[in-house]
Amino acid sequence: MLKDALRRLRKEPLALAGLFLLLLFFLVAPLAPVLSPFSPLEQNISASLTAPGSSYWLGTDKLGRDLFSRMLYGARISVFVGLAVVTLAGTFGTLVGLVAGYRRGWLDETMMRVTDIFFAFPGLILAMAIAGALGPSLRNALIAVAVVLWPVYARLVRGQVLVLREREFVQAAQAIGVGHWGVILRHLLPNVLGPLLVQASFDMGATILTVAGLSFIGFGAQPPTPEWGVMISEGRNYITTQWWLTAVPAGAILLFVAAFNLVGDGLRDLLDPRLRR
Repeated sequence: MLKDALRRLRKEPLALAGLFLLLLFFLVAPLAPVLSPFSPLEQNISASLTAPGSSYWLGTDKLGRDLFSRMLYGARISVFVGLAVVTLAGTFGTLVGLVAGYRRGWLDETMMRVTDIFFAFPGLILAMAIAGALGPSLRNALIAVAVVLWPVYARLVRGQVLVLREREFVQAAQAIGVGHWGVILRHLLPNVLGPLLVQASFDMGATILTVAGLSFIGFGAQPPTPEWGVMISEGRNYITTQWWLTAVPAGAILLFVAAFNLVGDGLRDLLDPRLRR
């Protein structure tokens, strides 16, 4: 099965390109302390706003901090942001969807009406409201995005479970006396992992973009944290003269989000027989 999956994956050049970019980001992130020539917080006012060159590969910001070093540490933050938010939202939303779809009745109705409340608000606006109420920080931004994101997983998993619960293997498990949680964890959960992985791959990119946006407007990470959204915010006043201050972190966000979307498309084609070419 693995060999067949790899063979099909080789026919998806865009998915392979996205996977290569992701591997690069995930490799660079933990090695930031080793690869960085300077501390991301080290200031050198005499070298402020230096253009990219041999001394500073990507130039420096207004405080003389090395942009290359800050980009490497920013990759660590972005990887953590994506993994933390998707894990929190995916775990909670999956649990809600499994229980609601399997038990049905009043419990399903109650849970789904709660998710409808969250869907009634634009995601970014709701995340801004939650982050603003909790206070501006990276941790609170992660909580805000996770709160906004979990209903997506609840709806997705519930829809899958509503179909699976009528299948013969689930009814057979119930007939031989398998308990409710046994059916949910051993028979339903493994069969919804495919769609969950595809959704998670798309949400990783969307989460990184949303948290960077919250940081840009002041609701997320705060200076001097080397977070890509913060770096864009700090460099926006110099965009016409020192373009690298905004172009470099913006380009990194673009590549990271595009990589997750390309991998998500590839996973969808790989896991769904109807979409295989």
